[in-house]
Formats: sequence, C-alpha cells, structure tokens
Amino acid sequence: MQVFRKTERGQQQGRIAFEVAGLKWLAEAGPEACKVAPVLDWGQEGSTAWLEEPVIPSVTPTPEAAFKFGQGLAHMHAAGASHWGAPPGEFTGEGAMGRSGLKLLTKEESPESWGEFYARYRIEPYLDESPFSITERDVIKRFCDLLYSGALDHPQPALVTTKAARIHGDLWNGNVIWGEEGAVLIDPAANGGHAEEDLGTLALFNAPHLQQIFYGYQQESPCAAGWPDRLALHQMHMLTVHCYLFGARYVKQTVQIARRYLSKTRPESQRIR
Repeated sequence: MQVFRKTERGQQQGRIAFEVAGLKWLAEAGPEACKVAPVLDWGQEGSTAWLEEPVIPSVTPTPEAAFKFGQGLAHMHAAGASHWGAPPGEFTGEGAMGRSGLKLLTKEESPESWGEFYARYRIEPYLDESPFSITERDVIKRFCDLLYSGALDHPQPALVTTKAARIHGDLWNGNVIWGEEGAVLIDPAANGGHAEEDLGTLALFNAPHLQQIFYGYQQESPCAAGWPDRLALHQMHMLTVHCYLFGARYVKQTVQIARRYLSKTRPESQRIR
C-alpha cells in the first residue's frame, strides 16, 4: 500500500489533530454515507505533527459515481451535529479551514439561529484583514445584518433531523478524490453547519458532473424549496475566507452576492451592536 504522509510544523501543527478528528467523525456517519479517507497513523514529535493516509489512485469521474456521491453526501449530513459550530466528535482544540482559523463552539456558545451563526462566526471574523474597500466592507456588514435578522434562515434538507448537519466544511473539488470505488473525501474542516454549505462549495469551484451530484442528493434528501438560488448564499463563507487568504480577486464576486441578497430582502429588525 502506498502511503501519503502529511506534516505540519510550528503553529500549524494543531491542524493535524483537527483534520484527524474530522476524518474520523465523518467516517462515523454510517454505511450509506460517502467514503472518507482512513487515518492510518498520526501523531506529534516536538514541533512537528503528521498524518498518514493511503494513496488513492484517481480515475476519471463518471456521472454514475457522481450520483452515488450525492446520495452518500446526503447521508453524511444526516448523521447530524448537536449545534451550530459543533466540533468533530470530542475534539477540543482550534479549528482550521485551509490556512485560516475556523471558530468551533460549545453548545452554550452556539447561537439559536443559523443566520446569526453564519454572520458572526463564518463571515465577520475574516473582514478586517481582507482587501475590501470601505464601501465594500459596508455592503458585507449590511449583508451580515440581514443574516442576523433571521430573514435568510431556512430548513435543513429532509434527512437532517438535528439543528445542524455533519458537514465536511471545505468541500471544493480538490478535496474529493475520485477513486475506482467512487468519491473519497479528504482534508475536512468538519463541524456542525448547514448541509447546503457543502453543496454551495461544490458548485463554487465547478465539481465534475455537478448536476448528477445534486440529482443524487435530492433523491435521498430533498432540500427546501428554492435551494438552487441559495447556493450563492452558502458560498459566502468560502469566498470571504478566500478574500482573507488570497486577496482582491475574490472580492468582486463576494460583494456581488451580498448586494444581490440586500436588493431582494430587507431585514425585519436590525441587530444590536
């Protein structure tokens, strides 16, 4: 068996423990859920942490594999999480998404509404150090006010019976390996979130056979009405992180989405700052 060894050093080493916890938590979603790369070994020596996984030879994805992946993703989400921002399993350290932080919450810290959670912990933390102009930052903040108001809240897909779904959290197509036995997930930022965030991220970076993934998902666990129009809403976290990490090339798209929602909806109440 070929083995892939991933290492992190210094301040980044805690990310390995978070990734391991996420891989194991997602793998516990059950036999109907999509496949997750197994953890062969992991640990820490001094300032270096490592993770070993099997190398998964990739093949060209097929529509059939994409459809099955969509079905499995629906069941992974349905395994649920106890609250918004819940850590994977018993993990108690700091979360991460790529090279950015990801706030994990205790049940006591977790907001009641998805909109407040999404604004406070998935968008606002990245604004001050992102390359937004004053005007652009104002647009994003008004969009966050709209989220705080609850006007954009919506149900989870049908199979998800808990408040929060068990999401991968960083589900761009680079974190889906298409092997001979189907799709396998790697590099999660797993936490309790809205299931549609994983769908939005797959769409943001044009996953192969995207419509087949969606068909499989909807067959197993239909999303609430209007879900295709909400894909952009659930891309705002990923886009804001990309603005924070990679700079101005993602700003225009991020602000356009925020403006679209501001033009369509007005909050019934404003948050108290």
